[in-house]
Amino acid sequence: MTTSPPQPMSLEERNLLFLTTPALWPHWPFLPLVRRQRGHDDECGILLDALEGFNAPGYGATVFLALLFEMPEEFQEIAKLPKEVFDTPEEIMAAGWRVD
Repeated sequence: MTTSPPQPMSLEERNLLFLTTPALWPHWPFLPLVRRQRGHDDECGILLDALEGFNAPGYGATVFLALLFEMPEEFQEIAKLPKEVFDTPEEIMAAGWRVD
């Protein structure tokens, strides 16, 4: 029996894989995101593995509006940042956020 090579992942599938798999994040517990919309400046955000990185449940689908190199070290300070809260990774993508 022969098997065909796996099909390459679409950009949307790749983004969803990264949004749902913190083990792949090169800057764990942070995942830099970007939202690009025609006619608007790019927006930068950070997805955070708050549960495993900071023992803070309830932030698994929260995009903090910040740059990676500006992220505070303490979760209490991170939680004060402006943010967009979603229920699922799919909602994050529907809002236009992509892995940067």
